[in-house]
Formats: sequence, structure tokens, C-alpha cells
Amino acid sequence: MEIIEDVVIVGAGIAGLTTSLGLHRLGIRSLVLESSETLRITGFAFTTWSNAWRALDAIGIGESLRHQHYLMTSIVVASTFLEKPISEISFDGRELRCLQRRSLLETLAKELPDGTIRFSSKVVSVDESSGYFKRVHLADGTILKTKVLIGCDGINSVVTKWLDLKKPAFTGRSAIREEEMEDDPVKLKQFATSMMQDTSEEMRSIVEKTSPDNVVSSPLRYRKPWELLWGDISKGNVCVAGDALHPMTPDLGQGGCLALEDGVVLARCLGEALLKPGKVEEEYERIEKGLRRFAQERRWRSFDVIATAFVVGFIQQSDGKTMNYLRDNFLLKFLSRLLLRKADFDCGKL
Repeated sequence: MEIIEDVVIVGAGIAGLTTSLGLHRLGIRSLVLESSETLRITGFAFTTWSNAWRALDAIGIGESLRHQHYLMTSIVVASTFLEKPISEISFDGRELRCLQRRSLLETLAKELPDGTIRFSSKVVSVDESSGYFKRVHLADGTILKTKVLIGCDGINSVVTKWLDLKKPAFTGRSAIREEEMEDDPVKLKQFATSMMQDTSEEMRSIVEKTSPDNVVSSPLRYRKPWELLWGDISKGNVCVAGDALHPMTPDLGQGGCLALEDGVVLARCLGEALLKPGKVEEEYERIEKGLRRFAQERRWRSFDVIATAFVVGFIQQSDGKTMNYLRDNFLLKFLSRLLLRKADFDCGKL
């Protein structure tokens, strides 16, 4: 038996829930498929810059989240090879807060109508259906037919695979985070400690006090930015957003922020297509046009931030003497201001 849905969103992460809530604000119902049994709220918090708060305001939850999270007013520029910070840069009226991932996802989910999120629903494949629909196959044997399919299912996205976008590439770097257990957490902590020998006592103390069970190493992957120039972000009535679209290194702190932007822009583009009456074939043409507009808007924004994050990470992580000298004496202030410029983007209203 096939179940027909207007809009199916794969993945109940930041991009998926933001898109769904944006559509809901416009009066459009969507179904969000999540492979996990509950919301994926692992991880403590992430940086939300001004661009993210503009997106949160657009979907109507910015104000409630502001009251729960402290506003930061400046950033300290430092190097792990220098004992003292180089300088402190003011945010000059920009909004920056450390937003709890759990608070964000739960707020997004609570604003959605009951039944919007379907948990334990793993998508295994996508294919064409008769007429103007896509057919989505779930692991439990369920088949959904949908007018619009949106992949917000991360770096291993099934929808991205259907679009023939290449898998994210390994950067050659890994991030050590305080999260879940690795196979050998004791050795992982020892490695992290050894890498902190040239840092300040405060930095070393944080790592030494962290329980080995709370340290995890994650390989950093990214989409090569030039692939966005000729790859298909959308095709017909299918598109991708969030990490499925623009996986990047964490050096700018913009991954989650761009996912919020994606949700607002995508909901706006789809709203213009789905809210107008007309025949099925006319609606399909509007959907296709709306998703192409989304792809056009997000292609260069994603290209810019992915490329900038990669370059910033390369400079920050370089261990060459010449690069270290240039970075610590000339480039750190420039890189810090670069972070601020990327945060000035405005995704607009619904």
C-alpha cells in the first residue's frame, strides 16, 4: 500500500525541522521522517551568529530562545602557541549566543502539529513514481508517494545519492569532541593531552579534567565547493538542504547557522509554489521552479562558506614554522573579522 503525502522531509535535524516549521507557518503540512526513535539531541551546544537568529526570528522562535541563552559581546583572538591572547574583537552589535542543540530541536518540534515527525522511519531508497510523484521506500516496507521530497539527512544522505552528488571528502583532519565513547577513549584522551603541550595551562586543564568516556574523535568531511557549481542541488521535485547540501569543517561555526537559513529560504520558495491553486501539472512546474530558485540562492552562499571554512581551518591547523609565524603575527585578526562578515548574511522572511 502506498501513502500519498504533499511534502516529505527526510531527517529531523536542524534543517529538516526548520523547513517543516517554515512550511507550517505558511499553512503547508509536511511529514518529517526520522530514522532514530527520538530527536537526535546529542551534543551540547553550537555557535549561533546573527544570520542564524534572523532565521529563527523568521520562523517565530527567536525571542523565546534568546531568553534562555547568554549574549556574547566579543571574541578573544589567541593561538595555542602563545601564552597570552593576541587581541579582543568586539561584535559591534552583532548577535552571538551559544545555543543548546537540545533546546533548539525541542522548540522546533513543539511548534509543529502532532504527527508531523515520524520516528523510526529509515529511508532506504528513492525512485520515480507514475505521474508527478517520487516514491520513498522505508526500511519497514512502507512506501510513500510525495509531490515534494527534501533531503535533510546529513552527510550520508540517501536523497543526495539519488541526485548524484558526490560523497563528502575527508579533509585529513579530525575533531576531538566531548560526546560519546570511542573504541579506546583512554588512548584518545592521551592523544588529545599530548597535542596540548604548547597551550596555556587553562586549555590543558580542561582536557585533563574531561572524563575519557566523554571524548570522541570525528573525521572532518566537507563537500568540495566547486561540486556545487555543476552538481544538482535540486532535480524536478527533489532537493537537499543542511549537511546533505553543504557539509563543512567547523572552523567558522556556521554549519548549523546555514541549516537554519536553508529552512527559511526553502519554505519560502516552496510556499510560493504550493499555495497557488491549479492543475497537477501546473503545480509540478511551480514546485520545480521553486526548488530551482532555492538552489540558485543557496549555491553561492554554500560555496562561499564551505571554501572559507576550509581555508581558515588549513591556516589554523598548519604546523609549518612560516605559516605559524604569519598566522600568529598577521592573520589571526583578519581571520576573526572574516567570521564576523560571514555572519552578516540575511536569509530574509518567510
